[in-house]
Amino acid sequence: MAELGRNESVKIKKGFWTPKRVARIAILIALSAVGAFIKIPSPTGTVALDAAAGFFTAVAFGPLDGGIVAGLGHLFTAATTGFPLGLPLHLYVALQMVVWALIFWFVATKVNLWVGVVVAILCNGAVSAALLIPIGGTGMFVAMVVPLLVGSAVNVIVAALAYKIVKKSNII
Repeated sequence: MAELGRNESVKIKKGFWTPKRVARIAILIALSAVGAFIKIPSPTGTVALDAAAGFFTAVAFGPLDGGIVAGLGHLFTAATTGFPLGLPLHLYVALQMVVWALIFWFVATKVNLWVGVVVAILCNGAVSAALLIPIGGTGMFVAMVVPLLVGSAVNVIVAALAYKIVKKSNII
């Protein structure tokens, strides 16, 4: 019976949610939460430096980890401003952030990091703003596209530079 318990714990340790992975994701989520307080002026107040940790996580540790950090990062930013667009819309934006982190990971690892940077900036900036048109009309698109592009550029470039530095140091 004791043997069965030991084998089960070995299976758990080799699973997806290893203690090391949980700790790493938790630290990066905390970093994203700190970034949520560093705002870039926008009509909604929900453009911030929360996504840098998510984009870094995606390229450094994989798209699922990055998506978790990026999605929660947006929710932290929205929470610091009182969910100005309502919780359902912010959940929609958080889901977009998961997708943008996945796309960034894919392009950065399969094509080139800097091509991934450009694609992620355009997705998180212009495409995210365009996806708001059915909800807030073209006025919302016009109001949000520049702040989102600026915020995206800062977040993604910071993530790419951090990745280059950390990768060069052989930490990852």
